[in-house]
Amino acid sequence: MSDLVEITNLTKSYDGKRNALSNLNLTLTKGKIIGLLGPNGSGKTTLIKLMNGLLQPGAGSIKIGGMEVGAQTKAHVAYLPDQTYLEGGRRVSEILEYFRAFYEDFSVEKANSMLQNLGIDPSMRMNQMSKGTKEKVQLILVMSRGADLYILDEPIAGVDPAARDYILRTIINNYNPESTVMISTHLISDIENVLDEAIFIRAGQIVLHSSVDNIREEFGKSVNDYFKEVFAC
Repeated sequence: MSDLVEITNLTKSYDGKRNALSNLNLTLTKGKIIGLLGPNGSGKTTLIKLMNGLLQPGAGSIKIGGMEVGAQTKAHVAYLPDQTYLEGGRRVSEILEYFRAFYEDFSVEKANSMLQNLGIDPSMRMNQMSKGTKEKVQLILVMSRGADLYILDEPIAGVDPAARDYILRTIINNYNPESTVMISTHLISDIENVLDEAIFIRAGQIVLHSSVDNIREEFGKSVNDYFKEVFAC
């Protein structure tokens, strides 16, 4: 498989003293669901924001589809942040039209199908929704794109187990199988069965990047149990 993401000697510091990321190197191939796993303060969110062009590296480079991260790569990356950003009185249907105008790869038909499956009325306004429903709408917006790379930051945090199952099914059933999905989460046991690969990150450096099958075979443990051992959770 060809490489989709190439990260070379990536370094990022916020205060000029302590690095959030230190000479990080990482390559991601196409067609994978990958878990980005690490404790709080490990550098997960910093890495995600750099991959989305929301931060600038202090040193090193990130290429997505052979292009340096920037305006060009935004058309190829679908990003779900860890916080709700859909506020105000806009109707869901209005937001769908906005996304259709902004992203060439956005499918209103797919979005409406997922909304129907969840029982969310497209005429609802965002300020009429619970936080959990807003988060589901955000996920639908992301998964209705035909992106090359989906980056999901804590997509199942703060929702009940039934909603977690729906969210994971939505991810599996709606992403482009030629693309890659990166999921950052603390709830490893909930997503382990959908992962192809796992990345362990600590103190801004990659501790492990391996297939889930290799972790189980080499260490005789689930990804969740091995993570607990590595990070002494």
